[in-house]
Amino acid sequence: MVCKAIFQASVPRGLRWRNHCGDNSGQIPASYQHYVLSESKINHECQWEQEGKFMPSFDIVSEIDNQEVRNAVENAQRELETRFDFRGVEASFEWAANETTVSAEADFQLQQMVDILRNKLIKRKVDPETMEVGDAIHSGKTFSQKITFLEGIDAPMAKKLVKLIKDSKLKVQAAIQGDQVRVTGKKRDDLQAVMALIREANLGQPFQFNNFRD
Repeated sequence: MVCKAIFQASVPRGLRWRNHCGDNSGQIPASYQHYVLSESKINHECQWEQEGKFMPSFDIVSEIDNQEVRNAVENAQRELETRFDFRGVEASFEWAANETTVSAEADFQLQQMVDILRNKLIKRKVDPETMEVGDAIHSGKTFSQKITFLEGIDAPMAKKLVKLIKDSKLKVQAAIQGDQVRVTGKKRDDLQAVMALIREANLGQPFQFNNFRD
């Protein structure tokens, strides 16, 4: 439900407010409380930053389509079952929440299977950098390896992003907000420069940019 702030209709146009009450508490700045009970009122959606101070921004996120990832894993398993070099080999992709375990009879086969999965992800338009491949484990006659599909920006990665942006000396601000990073700046060119910086950084995880505000 959208929070509403009620301001007197005679409030000067220069005091148009944005982002009022981001915490949905319904609170209005104390200096404007006297506008609330006026007979002549107009409603504004949740907005309270003075016009002219509003800054362009966007969020850095890391999101994946879990259904497409699962489709890629299932397609990789189907290819495995038809591959001549895997005929008679006990090998499989086992899907679990946000990860898959690859199992085979030799460690070199695990790498082949990772390559198969990588190609299937690309065909499903999923960035293969989302794969975090664990170490191979040997148990009895089986080698196995866990592949985790990265989603969300954890605290260490968020700190890396903030430091990268800060070290760039671009005139922007970066703030960690949960599992994403918000970038704010006066100039759109600076924001675009940050996007290019992130794309070229090769941090081992795919990122997307959304929630653009101009």
